[in-house]
Amino acid sequence: MHDRFPDFRLGKVLATSFTATLTERRGDAVERIPVPRRLVDWLAASGLAVESCTTAQLELARELRESIHAVLTAAAGQEDLPASAVEVINDRSAQGRAAAVLTPEGHRQWRLSSASCVEDALGVIAADAISIVAGERDGKLALCASPTCRAAFFDTSQSRSRKWCEMNTCGNRQKKARFNANKRP
Repeated sequence: MHDRFPDFRLGKVLATSFTATLTERRGDAVERIPVPRRLVDWLAASGLAVESCTTAQLELARELRESIHAVLTAAAGQEDLPASAVEVINDRSAQGRAAAVLTPEGHRQWRLSSASCVEDALGVIAADAISIVAGERDGKLALCASPTCRAAFFDTSQSRSRKWCEMNTCGNRQKKARFNANKRP
């Protein structure tokens, strides 16, 4: 029997897309990488293809994901960054041996040290989170206005006033709820 997993919520920012592999954190949480094979799928969809992943590597990935989420949430709220989460991000960044390479089309691509090195891919994700929190990228870190989501996202819109991590999910859900509330007598 073929397992059916929830679709990935891929965005343009690697680190926040990675944290979106667990959604609805304050509601009925949806785990989008429940097994090692799904992490392999997500990494491939994000340009960090690996051939395989162990259960231990999946646990490292989840620890990094939660650490990034904690740090981005704190940074968006202008709070002190949790030291243990910062340590995990720094450790994963230092352990990765990926190299940025330029394609003939002028795009950046990541070259991992081997086809099965999940740690290299996690290093790339950790480095992306560091660049966001350090303010090295043009945009604004924000938290989704949905009370069940509260995902950290990187707002690169011109006005920097986005309210939801994704309009197609959280935004539409909130607008529909508001519409239905206004229809009731």
